[in-house]
Amino acid sequence: MVPDNETHMAEFILLGFPAPPGLQALLFVIFLAVYVLTITENLIIILLIVTSPQLHRPMYFFLGHLAFLEACYISVTVPKLLLSLVGSTKSISFLGCMAQLYFFIALACTECVLLAVMALDRCVAICTPLYYPLTMSPRACRQLATGSWLLGLLTALLKVFFISQLSFCGPRVINHFYCDISPLLNLSCSQRRRAEVVDFISALLILLIPFCAIIISYTCIISTVLLVPKAQNRGKAFSTCASHLAVVIIFFSAALFMYARPRSIRSWDLNKLVSIIYTIITPMLNPFIYCLRNQEIKDTLLKVLCSRAALSRVADH
Repeated sequence: MVPDNETHMAEFILLGFPAPPGLQALLFVIFLAVYVLTITENLIIILLIVTSPQLHRPMYFFLGHLAFLEACYISVTVPKLLLSLVGSTKSISFLGCMAQLYFFIALACTECVLLAVMALDRCVAICTPLYYPLTMSPRACRQLATGSWLLGLLTALLKVFFISQLSFCGPRVINHFYCDISPLLNLSCSQRRRAEVVDFISALLILLIPFCAIIISYTCIISTVLLVPKAQNRGKAFSTCASHLAVVIIFFSAALFMYARPRSIRSWDLNKLVSIIYTIITPMLNPFIYCLRNQEIKDTLLKVLCSRAALSRVADH
């Protein structure tokens, strides 16, 4: 017999950021500005890489994938958050919640693998430069990018399958601004042990294996660069890795804190603040980090802007 208070809920309530109307309006403006800025800067990076022949290289190929991923990543959570800040309803259907959860996990897992692939690319470029064109051929780059996306999509499918089989009862309020794993598991009134184990093991694998690959890659990079005789060449080699390393530290620090632990830990307000780092702040900062540290992208952007300005002056005359 199923208990009377157990139901397969048709919808959930996303608590979001409870605040007075004035503060909610301010939060709406801030999150909207961040969202528009993030989409714009990532689209600019994609267009620069696609339209500029000098950027048709493996490093920028993977950076283009990362930019596309970040634009999708922030689009999974922020639009619903914006609606909840200005609308009277904060509800989300069960299917909508599962869809949001799936795409969020898929993109997060893909980013883990893609960051490891980008570290591998830098390792090959610095440690074995003579074999770099052969090792990181266009075909190999496409296979690595496709593998990153497939791993993310399949891992998310496994996680969401087990979570969607749970029954939910009692209060249907999710103490978060999007459908995340931990608060959903805390609402379940059915046996959730299997879903917790599957989620915990898959989270460890998808986080730790790429993280270990990144550590190994940078260990090889550092050991190789230290053998370079000139300090100027060492600085140039390290500068090509600094932006990627900064993104890795920000993303994995927040992700390991949130997901590499048992799901029985409740979703505190602290979790929502940490979630903002890798769901909103990181996608906004990544283009700045990569562009400000990359002279080629800055030069390409400057050339495009100058050519546009020149065409505009010619059209005016």
